[in-house]
Amino acid sequence: MVRVKSVFIAVLFVCAGIAASAQGMKLGLLVYNGGGDWYANPTSLKNLAAFCNEQLHTNFDLKEAHVEAGSPEIFNYPFIHMTGHGRWALNDAEAQNLRKYLEGGGFLHIDDNYGLDPYVRPALKKVFPELELAELPFTYPIYHQKYNFPNGLPKIHEHDNKPPKGYGLIYKGRLVCFYSYETDLGDGWEDFDVHRDPPEKHQAALQMGANLIQYVFTTNMEQ
Repeated sequence: MVRVKSVFIAVLFVCAGIAASAQGMKLGLLVYNGGGDWYANPTSLKNLAAFCNEQLHTNFDLKEAHVEAGSPEIFNYPFIHMTGHGRWALNDAEAQNLRKYLEGGGFLHIDDNYGLDPYVRPALKKVFPELELAELPFTYPIYHQKYNFPNGLPKIHEHDNKPPKGYGLIYKGRLVCFYSYETDLGDGWEDFDVHRDPPEKHQAALQMGANLIQYVFTTNMEQ
């Protein structure tokens, strides 16, 4: 099994940005069981990778990796994104493997594409029974990386007329999972002709996504 830390050590981040020395590192997309559409946003990670390559001087491969929670392959990807509209179910082996991944330095971003919320909390409770999802304050560093979001997450798509919220799981002082709710960042990352969002919303979504990447590969790795 390739351990997460060995992957992280192979990546160097310099200056104020996160210029990766590794060639073609991929962002991971979580493939999960239960019936939810994990594949809901097929162009989002490609666009986020391209935006980060341009703005943060990373060198991500534009094709994401599809990885399962129970697979040893998950340890090859420092950043895993998850989205969907429906049910997410974890068996015991998947929960244990995901916990090892997160304990070892991995990071999971869950983005509710509407309908995923009722399944997020029970699944994460299975992974970390002792932890509680907590809303992160607007002062949290994840909102203040290359781009400044003084009011927290941007609102990209309207679901239930609720404000966007960012929740975190913090394990031994390190943020291991960030859950974006009532914002739909992933939809905002997609190609323009998919949702035809106003340019400023598309830009805000990508900027917040870049903040996630920068946080994971700089601030979070120092903790």
